[in-house]
Amino acid sequence: MLVDEHGNPAEEGGLLPTLTERQEQEAEERTSVTALIVHEAIRKDGDEELQRPAAALAWSGLAAGLSMGFSFFAQALLRYYLPDASWRPLVVNLGYPLGFLIVIIGRQQLFTENTLTAIIPLLARRNFATLTSVLRLWIVVLAANLVGAHIFAWVMGNTPVLKPELHDSMRQLAINAANVSFGVGVLRGVFAGWLIALVVWLLAATDSSRVAIIFSLTYVVGLAGLTHIVAGSVDVLFLVVTGARSWLSYAGGYLLPSLIGNVIGGVSLVSALNHAQVIAGSGVAGGRR
Repeated sequence: MLVDEHGNPAEEGGLLPTLTERQEQEAEERTSVTALIVHEAIRKDGDEELQRPAAALAWSGLAAGLSMGFSFFAQALLRYYLPDASWRPLVVNLGYPLGFLIVIIGRQQLFTENTLTAIIPLLARRNFATLTSVLRLWIVVLAANLVGAHIFAWVMGNTPVLKPELHDSMRQLAINAANVSFGVGVLRGVFAGWLIALVVWLLAATDSSRVAIIFSLTYVVGLAGLTHIVAGSVDVLFLVVTGARSWLSYAGGYLLPSLIGNVIGGVSLVSALNHAQVIAGSGVAGGRR
């Protein structure tokens, strides 16, 4: 740093103002959180999740699967009460973030969130024990999420909890979600996994605007018709439990391509790339701890 004859900091274009210690502290507090700090916060969260008992993960995952059903529920209500106009999807998809808001703010276990948080400790350590822990977490949480999604879909389709006329709105939403080819499902799943994992990264970088971050990114997922393995499963499972689709059609036509795409989007495009930028910036050649 350049200094003047009195030892004050200077730049080529002139002198920088002299700040008191308090002003320096305030300036530091207003500085954006660095990628290293965000990475470390997510790594610590990931380590905590990897250490949780399987039973705790399962119950939390079940709650998340049930909660994600409210995205389907809210969209169906909006679709039913809105006129059939070109702008209707813009409003209908305002219901899509509801399940994510419940799950993320409520700290429930959602598979695509763990795609990011659990993979960071694995990239940091790169050993078999951590890999085993990550796979355990993913399997338990995904299975529990899907059980919860199935229960919610069954209740919506086979009980009088909703007025019968609302079933048509649910059916149309479900058909739109299910009508996707394998390749397109994978591609859309990549972008869905990418955006949902970015939600976690952005939330770790700020203490405010949490609702706005969750809402805006998940709204884009819903509006674009991207394939999310849990949120979309509620829709497609509604067709299964009402006899309109087979289990095989759901498993091969929606579940598998969404899983592949979400993992690629969350792991490769968010976790790995953000981990790489932190490691490159810190000058660390290998993993840590």
